[in-house]
Amino acid sequence: MKKLIIFLFTICLALQNSAQETENVFIVSLDGLRWQELYGGADSLLIDDPEYVKNPQELASMYWHDDLLERREILMPFFWSTIVSEGQLYGNRQYNNRVDCTNEKWFSYPGYNEILTGFADDDRIASNDKINNPNKTILEILNEREKYAGKVAAFGSWDVFPYIVNRDRSGLPINAGFETSKADPTETEAFLNKIQGEIRGPWSSVRLDVFTHHYAMEYLKKYEPKILYVAYGETDDFAHDGKYDEYLKSATQTDAYIRELWDFVQSNQHYRDKTTMIITTDHGRGIRPKANWQHHGLRISGAGQIWIAVIGPDTPVLGEVQRTGQLYQNQIAKTVMDALGEEYIEPKAGDAIEGAFK
Repeated sequence: MKKLIIFLFTICLALQNSAQETENVFIVSLDGLRWQELYGGADSLLIDDPEYVKNPQELASMYWHDDLLERREILMPFFWSTIVSEGQLYGNRQYNNRVDCTNEKWFSYPGYNEILTGFADDDRIASNDKINNPNKTILEILNEREKYAGKVAAFGSWDVFPYIVNRDRSGLPINAGFETSKADPTETEAFLNKIQGEIRGPWSSVRLDVFTHHYAMEYLKKYEPKILYVAYGETDDFAHDGKYDEYLKSATQTDAYIRELWDFVQSNQHYRDKTTMIITTDHGRGIRPKANWQHHGLRISGAGQIWIAVIGPDTPVLGEVQRTGQLYQNQIAKTVMDALGEEYIEPKAGDAIEGAFK
């Protein structure tokens, strides 16, 4: 009997130790950030081109280093310190480690639909028009489950996100575009509400990421959501404008925002060692000819090439994955559900990323 008790105790202990610790998931996206910059830093073909850079000498002093590893760390220090040492990074095609969209559009709405549902829908999601998504995203599905009801929220710089997550049907709280915080705003939110109307930024449908980020941070502190989606947008819009200098600076700033999110997670009792963060992009950009870095879409070679990063308490430390492999954008949705130990019965969705969790 004594041996049996010891055996059962050992089994229980093993099961307890093998249980996943993730209770919360943050999904973060950087619109149209190329894998070339993430894994290689500033592009030597663009950094000193006056067509795309206002002050080449200044930009080179900020971002250039002959050593590629140093160069990419200058651009995105959080990725190349914390994530590489504590998580996983996929999509460096220099190692034949590939991540691709399965949708054949290679622009934003189809990409975000694929990220959040796990499948492409090229027939119905064929433009960036403000049409309510006919598909249920994992945000909506999780919000329908008792454990997560009222604990799911989304923030985006692009004003199409209320349609991507179908706010009319899902009822999800989402702050996107130039929307303000209306429900009992904190002092910081009231200030953001005021200055957002005064600092419009250069685009009519995309606000500056500083507002998206700080609205998200305030919501996080106030409501402690279990599922949070934050979609930064500046990198794509500066690229479309042909401003490589601003594209790089925005990438660095967004890296700092993601660090702030993670630092808050690790300093907060509600989230510390219980939160997985999955970071990605909706599409890539062109490579050749040089001018194609500004653009994306089916006719732009390379625009379907993306990347994925994962960090959290259940994620084995692999750092920059340097083995040959192929992942797809449609695997992110089930990876999120896997992190939470939640079932996602959607035959069209890609499988969860093997090895992302213990």
